Amino acid sequence: MTDPRLTPLAASLPDTVPFVGPETQERRMGRSFAARLGANENVFGPAPAAIAAMRKAAEEVWMYGDPEAHELRQAIAAHHGVDPAHIRVGEGIDGLLGLLVRLTVGPGDWVVTSEGGYPTFDFHVTGFGGRIEQVPYDGDRVDTKGLVERAGWTGAKLVYIANPDNPMGGLHDAATIREMIEALPADALLVLDEAYVEFAPEAERPEIDPADDRVIRFRTFSKAYGLAGARVGYAIGPAPLIAAFDRVRNHFGLSRISQEGALAALSARDHLDHVLTEVAAARARIAAIAHDNGLMPLPSATNFVAVDCGGDGAFARRVMEGLVARGVFVRMPGVAPLNRCIRVTAGREADLDAFAKALPQALEEARIAP
Repeated sequence: MTDPRLTPLAASLPDTVPFVGPETQERRMGRSFAARLGANENVFGPAPAAIAAMRKAAEEVWMYGDPEAHELRQAIAAHHGVDPAHIRVGEGIDGLLGLLVRLTVGPGDWVVTSEGGYPTFDFHVTGFGGRIEQVPYDGDRVDTKGLVERAGWTGAKLVYIANPDNPMGGLHDAATIREMIEALPADALLVLDEAYVEFAPEAERPEIDPADDRVIRFRTFSKAYGLAGARVGYAIGPAPLIAAFDRVRNHFGLSRISQEGALAALSARDHLDHVLTEVAAARARIAAIAHDNGLMPLPSATNFVAVDCGGDGAFARRVMEGLVARGVFVRMPGVAPLNRCIRVTAGREADLDAFAKALPQALEEARIAP
């Protein structure tokens, strides 16, 4: 049943949840997961300084957060060596993507993205009446040339790419991203989602002039900084576009606690280095567990590893479901041929012990299923 007060566009949309959370699955199962390895959270947690800053801010939570996020915006700008006019802070990359789409995409406008890529971007485009052109992956990598070519055919306003990539974990080097920017059609804007960029080799992170009006980049405190629950992200882009976010954003959407936590996290370089070391070790162990079970791990520049289960999507789903039934939360890509894989977050030792124990059982069960 549809509420008659909805707009025609809203009434035409399906009820969609891009990601089913582990809490939803736990409620269905009536028990908690032993290992939470499906949401690509930073299980190593935020810096102690960030926790202390948030605890202190909680004492003042009766006050709204600064609607301009002035101190955080200044600190992020200094971190990147850019003018604050090129920075916009918001409620995670997801929230900022929604604002960008609202600003740039009208009913019937085309955007280009990858088939099987990040579904929340598609969710926002559909919600504002845009049309989506999806380009298949080239093997297990985003087809950068295909995205650019399809943008030319459709006259797309936005071209979305995650680099490093979610859900497959791969990385295009800086030169490839630069070539993509140079080849874009004149009226297209590259939406470069860099949620996992801190995990990538520094030499492969493209240097992009923030004033370049062909690109807007998105970063987050959810991954390497361990603040997924605080919902803090930011955009880096040309000043006129960044300023336009003020026309549509929720000015009190970023809490005082979140702002203080992110501000402290940004300065805690030693903790970030610790997280990067732990993630590298966890990726290596996931790869070893995969090899021990006759499976193939894909190269990763993120805090997760996509593991090729060696069959089709139905087989990988049975493996995933077998892991979930044994208390290990993992996810898998949504379309073929990517969905031959499961995706495993870099976990703590105990998390990966649980994964290593459950995987052989899940595989055996999946192989004998009809």
